[in-house]
Amino acid sequence: MSLGTCIHFSLLKLKRALWCALLSFLASVFPVLLSAQFQQPTAEELKMTADPKAPGAAAVYLNREETTDDQSRYRTIYERIKVLTEKGKETATIRIPYAHGVDKVTDVEGRTIHADGTVIPLTAKPDDLMNYKVKGYQLNAIVFTLPNVEVGCILEYRLRIHSSGEGVSTPTWEIQQPFFVHSAHYSFRPSSFGRIMYSARMRSDAKVIYNKENTYVLDINDIPPQFDEDWMPPVNTLSWHVEFYWSYFASGSAFWKQVQQNWDSWVRDFTKPTGKLRDALATVTAPGDPEEAKAKEIYAAVMKLENTDFTRRKSEVERKKDKLKDIGKAEDVWKQQAGSSDEIALLYVALARTAGLKAWPMQVVNRDRALFDSGYLSTYQLDDFIAVIEIGGKEIYLDPGQKMCPFGSLHWKHALATGFKQTPKEAVIAMTPASTFKNAIEERTANLSIDESGNVQGTVQFILNGPDALFWRQLALKNDEAEAKKRFNESVRELLPEGVQSDFDHFLGLDDPSVNLIAIIKVSGSLGTFTGKHLFLPELFFESRAKHPFVAQDKRIVPVDVHFARLEQDDVEYDLPRGFKIEDAPQPADISWPNRAQFKVGSHESDGSVTIRRAMAYNFTLLDPKEYADLHDFFLKVAAADQQQIILTASSTPKAN
Repeated sequence: MSLGTCIHFSLLKLKRALWCALLSFLASVFPVLLSAQFQQPTAEELKMTADPKAPGAAAVYLNREETTDDQSRYRTIYERIKVLTEKGKETATIRIPYAHGVDKVTDVEGRTIHADGTVIPLTAKPDDLMNYKVKGYQLNAIVFTLPNVEVGCILEYRLRIHSSGEGVSTPTWEIQQPFFVHSAHYSFRPSSFGRIMYSARMRSDAKVIYNKENTYVLDINDIPPQFDEDWMPPVNTLSWHVEFYWSYFASGSAFWKQVQQNWDSWVRDFTKPTGKLRDALATVTAPGDPEEAKAKEIYAAVMKLENTDFTRRKSEVERKKDKLKDIGKAEDVWKQQAGSSDEIALLYVALARTAGLKAWPMQVVNRDRALFDSGYLSTYQLDDFIAVIEIGGKEIYLDPGQKMCPFGSLHWKHALATGFKQTPKEAVIAMTPASTFKNAIEERTANLSIDESGNVQGTVQFILNGPDALFWRQLALKNDEAEAKKRFNESVRELLPEGVQSDFDHFLGLDDPSVNLIAIIKVSGSLGTFTGKHLFLPELFFESRAKHPFVAQDKRIVPVDVHFARLEQDDVEYDLPRGFKIEDAPQPADISWPNRAQFKVGSHESDGSVTIRRAMAYNFTLLDPKEYADLHDFFLKVAAADQQQIILTASSTPKAN
C-alpha cells in the first residue's frame, strides 16, 4: 500500500470517527433531533387491519412525541397514525394551533405509507389560517392534509414551533388522544430560572421523571382514547394530562395559604366602603328599608349598569377620549356606570357592605369549563366572581355579573362550583350549593285541532324560568331578539312530530328577569297516520322524536353531569275531528327513581277532546358511575312510556292525506 493510499485511508477513518463522535454528541445534548425522526414501519404495522388493543377503532396512534425545549425556545410534535377504516382517513388532516406573531411553525414534513410500502411524501404547502383575533392577540392554525390516504396506510408527520416569547414556558401534555395510543414520549427542558411544578392526572404506573439533563420526561404506553360520552363533567376532571406551571412555592398548602391571603387582601381593598359609595347608595335605597329590600334594590341598580362582557369593552383610545380611568376600586365602576361581569359583582358586594349588610365575594371555577383542582397550583384556573349575602342568618348566593340573572339565582355554571370565598376573618376554599328542580321549570302547553284528514293547527306555549330562561335572554343581549327567535324556533322544530312545522310568534318577558319567559309559537302540518278507519296520533306531542339520554348505553365509566336539576311539564289538548272517537287511550305511567327522579303520564277524555299530561323531574346534577345502572333503567322505562299512541276510530272511512 502506497504512502498516499495509507494517508487517504487514515483520513477516511478519522472522518468516520469524527462523524460518529458528532452523532453521539448530538444524541446526548439534543436528544430531540434524533428521537423524532421518521421510522421504517414494521411488516406487522403495514399488514395491520385491526387492533386487538382497540377493537373497532377507526385509527390508532403507533407513536406520539411532544418535546418542549425552553432554553432553545422551540417545541416539536411528531405522530405516526395507522388508518384502519374509512372514518380513520379523517386523521390525515392535521391542525396545529399557534400564537401568531409570537410563535412560528417550521420544518413541516410528512408522508403517507401504503400497506405495500409505497411512500408518498407531503409536498403541498400548509395553510396558515386565523382561528381567533382580539386586540393584541391572534390565534392561528397550521393546517395540512397528508396525501393519497387509503385504509391500511400509515400517516407520519413532524413539525417544529419556534417561540419568540420571553419567560418560562408552561406546557400541557394532553396524553389522551381521539384514538388509542400505543407509545408516547414527552419531554420538557425548562429555562434555568424559576421553580417549575406540575399537576398530573393519569394512571398510577405512569411517572414523570426529572433526569440528569434537567429535563422532565414521560414515557407511557397503551393509552386509552379520550372519553367521548354524552353528559360528561368538564374534561379536566377526566382526561389524562400533565400541566406545568411556574411557582414560588414548594408545596400546595403553602401556595394556597399565601394566595388566599393575597386574594382576600385585594378584594377587601376593592370593595371597601367609601364616601362616593355612600353617595351612590343614597340614590338606590332608603335608610329605613329592611335588609332584604336593600339587597334587592342594590341588585337591581347594578344590573342596570352596562356590563361590558355583554356589550363591548371600550378600547384604550376610546377610554382616553372619554377621559375614563382604569378601574381600581368599586367606586370607579359606579362612576363610569359600566364594568365587566367581575367588576359589577364586586361593586354589588361593596354597595351591600356600605349599606351595612353582610356580603362576601366569591370567585369560582366555571363548571361549564373545568372543576377546581387543588393540585394545580395556579389561580389562573379561577373564573368568575359571584356574591354571597347573609339575611336573617341565611346565606343567599347571587350572580350580579350575569346580566338578566334574577335575584337569588346563579347561572348553572356557577352552581356546585368551587373557588375562593371571603369570610369575616379570611378567604377559604368553598363550594356553591346545587340547584333543585324547582329552580328550573319548563312548562310546555299545546292546544291542537285535528281535522278528518289528520291535519293539525294550533298554538304552542313555552313557559321558562331558571337556566333556560337565562340562556335565551342572554342570547338576545349578545345578538338581538330576532336571532333569539330564530334559534328558539329551530330548537322547537327538533321537538315536534314529523310533518309538523312551527312558526315563532313572539316572546313575553324577554327583557324582564323577574317574570317567567314565555314563547308563543304557531304550529301546522300533518300529524296523524291513517290505517283503514284508524287515525294514530302521538301520545306525547313534544316527545314523539325525543332522543332519550342514557338509553342506548348500558354501561358507563365516567360520571354523569346533566348541568342542573330540572322539571318538565307538558299539557297537550287534542280537539278531535268530527266523527272520530277514542278507541285506545295511552296507559298511565308513574315511574320513580327514589330521591333522584320521577316520571308521570296521564290522560283525560272529554266530549270531543283528549288532554295528555306529562311530568318529568330529576333532582340531581352529578352522578357517580356506580349509579348509572339505575339511571339507565329509569330512562329505559321513560322511553317506553313516551312511545305510546292515541288511536282514533272514524264512524266512516276518512279521506287520508
